[in-house]
Amino acid sequence: MSAAQSIYQRRYTVEEYFTLEEQTGIRHEFFQGEVFPLDGPEGMAGGTKQHNRLIQNCTFGLRAGIGERGCEIYTENVRLALAAGEHYNYPDVVVSCDPQDDDPRTVHSPVVIMEVLSRSTEARDRGWKFEQCQLIPSLQQYVLVSQYRVLVDSFVRTDHGTWELTSLRKLTDVLLLPTLQSQLPLAEIYRGINIPPLRLAD
Repeated sequence: MSAAQSIYQRRYTVEEYFTLEEQTGIRHEFFQGEVFPLDGPEGMAGGTKQHNRLIQNCTFGLRAGIGERGCEIYTENVRLALAAGEHYNYPDVVVSCDPQDDDPRTVHSPVVIMEVLSRSTEARDRGWKFEQCQLIPSLQQYVLVSQYRVLVDSFVRTDHGTWELTSLRKLTDVLLLPTLQSQLPLAEIYRGINIPPLRLAD
């Protein structure tokens, strides 16, 4: 077993997890004492240029939409506390509007989370990760963006605590962001993205 592999064979306290990330410079998911690398040879392969461009498009579009509303937008290198002390991860895009959410490394009160899907992460983003995000009291919207076809799935928390799904499939569609009092056209999300024609097999 290599030294790198042995790092992930033990359980960590939250403080040890934070120290591990500072020492290695590698992003990890932390869940109840276990750590899972998100970068490097022990983690997932690097994202594609298309994946990165979609994150940038979402970020720029959100920033233009919210203006001076006092919300902050962070991308994939800022940690999210799904459950403080128990579960931390790194969303592609996260928005916080809480002025007291001032931790320099971690977002604690997200209102919107956006994930750009890849073939290796889609099932998890739609399943277990979404289930975990639903437990965040402040979260109002969870958005999934496909990089292989024009498809944006938006889940919005209702007044009854359930989640309402809206699927957008055309470049002329507009993603509504009610909590931010804003909207984001799909044409902006997919600007500069090469989407192949949809085939029956897809």
